[in-house]
Amino acid sequence: MSVFNGERFLRDAVESILDQSLTDFEFIIVDDGSTDGSASLLEFYKNNDPRVRVYSHENRGLVESLNIGCGLARGKYIARMDADDIALRDRLALQVNVLEKHHELGCLGGAVEFIKASGVRIGTRYFPTKDHEIRSDLARGDCPIFHPTVVMRTSAFISVGGYRKVVVDAEDYDLWLRIADSFRLANLDTVVLKYRLHLQQVSVRKFRQQVLSALAAKTASLSRSNGNPDPLESIPEVTPAVLTALGVSHDKQHAHINRGFLTCIRSMSDAGEATATRETIEAMLASPEWRSADLCLVADFGLLSARIYWRQQRYMRSIATAIHAFVIRPVMIGRPLKPLLRRLRLARPAL
Repeated sequence: MSVFNGERFLRDAVESILDQSLTDFEFIIVDDGSTDGSASLLEFYKNNDPRVRVYSHENRGLVESLNIGCGLARGKYIARMDADDIALRDRLALQVNVLEKHHELGCLGGAVEFIKASGVRIGTRYFPTKDHEIRSDLARGDCPIFHPTVVMRTSAFISVGGYRKVVVDAEDYDLWLRIADSFRLANLDTVVLKYRLHLQQVSVRKFRQQVLSALAAKTASLSRSNGNPDPLESIPEVTPAVLTALGVSHDKQHAHINRGFLTCIRSMSDAGEATATRETIEAMLASPEWRSADLCLVADFGLLSARIYWRQQRYMRSIATAIHAFVIRPVMIGRPLKPLLRRLRLARPAL
């Protein structure tokens, strides 16, 4: 776990790990230069539980802190945890049991329950469980493995060189792609974590850079699969110009940034952050990328807006907005059934 000014949710996160039904582990926590009360809270846990190891340094960012923490790990497996989430009590036991039985797996995630900052439940999300399904999503640019649900083999992590700073804010997606070059991937169809939605998340604060980094990671993966060198090995920073040089057009970059806007808006709406939702919608509509948005994106935004209006109990406005979105793109009529169909498919054994 890496912590930077995480005092608000830190106690719940730490205790959810210390209370695991599997008890044989070391809990490595890297304090990345916190200036709030995180350090004193971590000191308390270190002094009261011999499994807790705390390493502190000046602020260096998430990627470097994670690499340092993983480098200190002495176990066969590395489990990731974020300082604002809550692990379910049997999480580690379930995941280690599967990894012990399936040596071909390099990385194992699981389903998540979304909660608001207050802890109120929002809903549950299940992900593809099979290796070929996960690879298909990764190739499309999706990230079907939630970072704080992951338990990975230490040997797999070391073999690919850990997290890469060049893909800052999408370091997890890039890591899964590189682990997939040599290992199989899987998710449990069991909820293993309560994932907290709030305004300080990377996916909310830095989604634009996250989108660009993910595009770079995807491009690098395609290059490797074609037997070519990884272009990110010689690139210090991912920028729009760098992506263009790698063959990612401006239109494609703009489309993915617009998708990032929609994801961010959906997350903030789910979290009940009405002001931030409204401000991000205004920023998106005023952005240069949105001016080139195609009808597919416009229709998706319409459907998202209808969902927000419904939550606001503006039912007639919601229905009218949804109808307009379906007129723009009729194929979306079947979209509400997708979560149910995916859940039914995931009801099969995970492996």
